[in-house]
Amino acid sequence: MKSQLPQVSHTLIQVALGEKPADLVLKQGTLVNVITGELNKNIDVAISGNRIAYVGHADHTIGPETEVIDLEGKYLAPGLMDGHMHVESTMLTVTEFARMALTKGTTSIFMDPHEMANVFGKEGVRHMHEEGRELPLHVFTTFPSCVPSTADFEDAGASITVADVEEGLTWDGVVGLGEMMNFPGVVNRDPLMLGVINATLNAGKTVTGHFPDGTDQMLQAYLASGADSCHETITREKALEKLRLGMHLMIREGSAWHDVKELAKVITIDKVNTDQIMLVTDDIYPQTLVEKGQVNHVVRRAIEEGIDPVTAIKLASINTARYFKLADDYGSISPGKVADMMILDQLELVEPMMVIADGKIVAQDGKLIVDLPTYEYPDHVKDSVHVKRAIKPSDFIVKAKSSTDRVTANVIEVIENSARTKRTQFELVVEADQTIVSDLDQDVIKLACLDRHHKSGDISVAFAHGFKLKKGAVASTVAHDSHNLLVMGTNDDDMAFAANYLVELGGGMVVVENGKVLAEVPLPVAGLMSDQRAETVVKQVNQLDQAWQDIGCQIHAPFMTFSLIALPVIPDIRISNRGLVDVTKFKFIPVIE
Repeated sequence: MKSQLPQVSHTLIQVALGEKPADLVLKQGTLVNVITGELNKNIDVAISGNRIAYVGHADHTIGPETEVIDLEGKYLAPGLMDGHMHVESTMLTVTEFARMALTKGTTSIFMDPHEMANVFGKEGVRHMHEEGRELPLHVFTTFPSCVPSTADFEDAGASITVADVEEGLTWDGVVGLGEMMNFPGVVNRDPLMLGVINATLNAGKTVTGHFPDGTDQMLQAYLASGADSCHETITREKALEKLRLGMHLMIREGSAWHDVKELAKVITIDKVNTDQIMLVTDDIYPQTLVEKGQVNHVVRRAIEEGIDPVTAIKLASINTARYFKLADDYGSISPGKVADMMILDQLELVEPMMVIADGKIVAQDGKLIVDLPTYEYPDHVKDSVHVKRAIKPSDFIVKAKSSTDRVTANVIEVIENSARTKRTQFELVVEADQTIVSDLDQDVIKLACLDRHHKSGDISVAFAHGFKLKKGAVASTVAHDSHNLLVMGTNDDDMAFAANYLVELGGGMVVVENGKVLAEVPLPVAGLMSDQRAETVVKQVNQLDQAWQDIGCQIHAPFMTFSLIALPVIPDIRISNRGLVDVTKFKFIPVIE
């Protein structure tokens, strides 16, 4: 249990008055003051235990045993706080994620483990939450709200009830409700959606939101429910609309979508008040984490788009702490606050040369210098892929309803670097036996979603456009949000091979060609996370990316785009284990018109 202010305030007072020495004093730094928006030069910070006792000229706090570090004018900034992210998207466990994120200056995350929840429900959330509580990284949990994301269109491995949320909100470190994705359910007063929101409000905690699109009336109805943030905004106009109505804007820069460039304009051009704006990652790949950074990468992108560096850091520190009602303890370098901070040589680059978390130096020169505890997931969490029988090539055959030469198909068109899809139509050839065939010249290939939780045998088959595969097949058990088994390919044989291979592997991602594996990323923990070190996973994912290219796909982060093709709460069109879903009209539609 990390110390709370009432437990240590007496000691902090003594240190501030010079009656007791500090444990650590950082001298002669340039303070990034996110409260006033200033850069304060020649500032010392005295730390006692895990908290800040004094900010200013702190010679009077130095005793014989005090560790003193001269910053020589380097920048002293608050540790960064990621206000909305999914650890599972990094393909790493919480511990391995922390190992990397701490070196990037991230000292707090607000994770929404709804990917794990869709596989193992409340139990899965508890595992990730408990793993995080033992780390120097402050891992706060927002309890998943929509599991499955929408019960009308898909089948997940588990479900979350109002009672589950009520219990979860009592766990130490659960600070709110995870993104309320089922915004139509909220607007239409679905009892479950309003139940979990009201449970959170009654607990005095934050309801994080998700509102990608809708009318002004829908938006205001959604806000009236108590869900008051959104990370799905992609246009300057919508960002202004939401901010003007009191919504907290989370500007996202993930691996597959990049929203900072457009949304920074509300600050640089529109000059809005920034108090209700945050920077978040949402979903990032392990390569992004290792090679570019975590939320420090988002801060750096904001600076590149013209946002003042102090303001950019504010958007990923004090603003986040305030939103989650934690600013009494986190988010700034000021007396009484938890000592989370990063030392920067160059402010604009946001590359920490030292990171302090919970009062301890945890990273130096990009390397973690503390040991992290080991967390063991139970065996059944590593046995999560269950299908009714072996998959056959014939499972992917699509037949026309009558004798005809051609049919019109509703096709899922993916958009590079976007979480959204587009409903489009293509004419496809029908063979003599009424079998509808893919059309590589038009970039129309088969796509399937198989139940991997209940052994129901459910398999839905449709078509996709935009990946430009020329051969082979791909498969993944990372398939937001229900995480069924996704398969896509240019031929039925490779699709069946890829699906069966992942079942035997116990989950993960794979690229195959002519019955041979080109690359794989084993993800044994719930079919979502690796049990390997980050460097190993990055190597595997890089090989996977290359294999995607080898079979024809050239888009950025293709497996992340692929993994979202089964998420029936983001417009326009998705596939689930039950069929093809028109998300704009919230109904199933036929694959063939």
